[in-house]
Amino acid sequence: MAPAAPGRKPWIMTWQRTGALLTLLLTLGTTAVATVPATAAPAPAPTVVEALDRAAHPLRTVEPEGDPRDLRALDRMIGDAEVVGLGEATHGSHDFFALKDRVFRHLVEEKGFRTFALEAPWSTGLRLDDYVVHGEGHPRRIMSDEFQRDYLWWNNTDYLRLVEWMRAYNIRHPDDPVRFMGDDSAWTGPEVYAAVADHVAAAHPESSARLAELYRGLRPTVATGSYIEQYLNKPYAERREMADRTGRALELLRSLAPGADRQAHDRAVRNATAIDQTARQYAFDVEDPTQAAEAMRYRDRTMAANVVRWQRHTGTKVLLSAHNNHVGYVPEEPAENPKVQGAFLRDSLGAGYVSVGLTFHHGSFHATGQDGAAIRRWTLGPPGAGSNERTLDRVRHRDYVLDLRSAGSPAREWLHRARPTRGIGTACPDGPHDIALARSYDVLIHLHHVEAARLRDQ
Repeated sequence: MAPAAPGRKPWIMTWQRTGALLTLLLTLGTTAVATVPATAAPAPAPTVVEALDRAAHPLRTVEPEGDPRDLRALDRMIGDAEVVGLGEATHGSHDFFALKDRVFRHLVEEKGFRTFALEAPWSTGLRLDDYVVHGEGHPRRIMSDEFQRDYLWWNNTDYLRLVEWMRAYNIRHPDDPVRFMGDDSAWTGPEVYAAVADHVAAAHPESSARLAELYRGLRPTVATGSYIEQYLNKPYAERREMADRTGRALELLRSLAPGADRQAHDRAVRNATAIDQTARQYAFDVEDPTQAAEAMRYRDRTMAANVVRWQRHTGTKVLLSAHNNHVGYVPEEPAENPKVQGAFLRDSLGAGYVSVGLTFHHGSFHATGQDGAAIRRWTLGPPGAGSNERTLDRVRHRDYVLDLRSAGSPAREWLHRARPTRGIGTACPDGPHDIALARSYDVLIHLHHVEAARLRDQ
């Protein structure tokens, strides 16, 4: 016999009760029968799990091959959004990365999306964009060069597969290419400094010496991870002075006449903006909790501004990949990160932004320990009692998509209450955090089980 749905009695118990009542009525005679109410008893109110069952749409797989019809429900939930933020509950699980690959391919084919944006530096995005659009460079080399230290989680086989698919798509569609962008600010590569300097030397040679002085000591001469580490270890006063110089360099670029090649001028200003964003990201005294929180707020505001600028400049629809804590509307820890990227995007785009959070019941991922020293594989079993994931995993589908905005009662009220939810960043242990799912995201994808991603160069 198939098990009963949660909160419902098996049909045989209902039949037994009905049969006993019929026997009693027959023994009492026709008068007793005449007193039985003609209307049926009201149906019992649905449980939270039953309401979630009604709203959930099954997800066939996270892998990017095969029948895409199970994603049509997600299409409806996304609607006409210009930017969709697709989160992850860990930075190191294959299933989250593979799902992003699958969803992006589908949105390109069915919804006209053309940009994959990643929580990675602007200059990293430029290098990968040159590859997917023009075939310049080699993706494995670019990923090894760029995805270091804070970004090494992206140097995985799933994202390599996505980048190679993007290149293959553009070979087939040269007049309507897909693009790759990075929206983050922790690093700006030496090629970006060179591009700004070359533009000024060609269009405004009288300003070259001034620009070189302002950028003195800033252009990277070491690998990405080493550069970030060295920058973090500089005295606070020195980091502030460096940000002051990048700000004046940006002002210099903006003051120069565009000349005949307006596009070249705009690219130079945009690159100088990226350089300034990196310096300003480090111009906070992280020993002061208030300034540390402002540094996080600055980062999320900058990432959102970069995505909005790209979307408006290119006119493309964007799938944004980042941690749940960046694509959502409510921060996991408000004292540490007062306002997150998703909230800034909603401020700028309104209904043009849709946030999709991801949760999982159990599985594995890569992360460092809290000391940040070594990467290892971590495994988490079933979530604790009272957690969001414990209830989410009772839904009849193994993996599913849920529109949090339209779930019926009592799920609606349950989704608006905060309770422990897993959210692991680069280090573990991390969390759980008190999250009200419907206040943080528009849509939720829940996975029963996840496996650690395969990292390259490890």
